[in-house]
Amino acid sequence: QVQVVESGGGLVQPGGSLRLSCAASGSIFGIYPMGWYRQAPGKQRELVATITSGGSANYADSAKGRFTNSRNNANNTVYLQMNSLKPEDTAVYYCSADVAIQTTPGLVYRYWGQGTRVTVSS
Repeated sequence: QVQVVESGGGLVQPGGSLRLSCAASGSIFGIYPMGWYRQAPGKQRELVATITSGGSANYADSAKGRFTNSRNNANNTVYLQMNSLKPEDTAVYYCSADVAIQTTPGLVYRYWGQGTRVTVSS
């Protein structure tokens, strides 16, 4: 019913930049907060950033000052601009979307993308 698809990952050198995109599609009545999470090898998934439907963004301490989360409600897309990347940013990045679907507009479900891999290495 709802698909969440990330893109934009890849290999980048330390200090470089990447821009991740996440698009939600399907039988969508409304999308509420969207988030970015990451999971490094051998570690638990952790929150990176969230953004409300109104565009208010919050960041993990590790992302503050380096990452910028933005959103385009017209096409149900969220972006994560990542600058000054460090090797410790290496992880699979997942997008989440809290979505009300058309058949049950009063209920909100969290949908996840399949992840996009970011590798920061020289």
